[in-house]
Amino acid sequence: MKANVSMWSIMTAFFALITGVYAVWWSLTYGGWEPIGTAALGMLTLMSTFITFYLWKTDRTQGFVPEDRPDANIEDGESELGFFSPWSWWPIFVGAASALAFASLAVGWWLTFIAVPLALIGVVGFVFEHNRGHFAH
Repeated sequence: MKANVSMWSIMTAFFALITGVYAVWWSLTYGGWEPIGTAALGMLTLMSTFITFYLWKTDRTQGFVPEDRPDANIEDGESELGFFSPWSWWPIFVGAASALAFASLAVGWWLTFIAVPLALIGVVGFVFEHNRGHFAH
């Protein structure tokens, strides 16, 4: 975890530096401020900062993990990660509905009215798939 925090901290500093360099370079080269590229690089810096903060906070909360030890074996990090149903088709349905929703940005807003209900159906089916039928708990 500490290696991830270090790596993302370096990347965040790099993105911040590049954002400043890009803004100064553009203004000196073209004689004005370019808002789109500067905003995109600034948002990249912000998102990288979020990931860095999350990893740092998780590292402080979780404590020492086997991934931080150089003498650790693969078996040391072995634990239950969660419950995943390998037979579920709902993630594919949700992914297809999400792809349709993002395609509506390029094709036309009318496609959103088809994609959003399909995505809602997929999310509800995904959440409640173990509450009914053969696999109910």
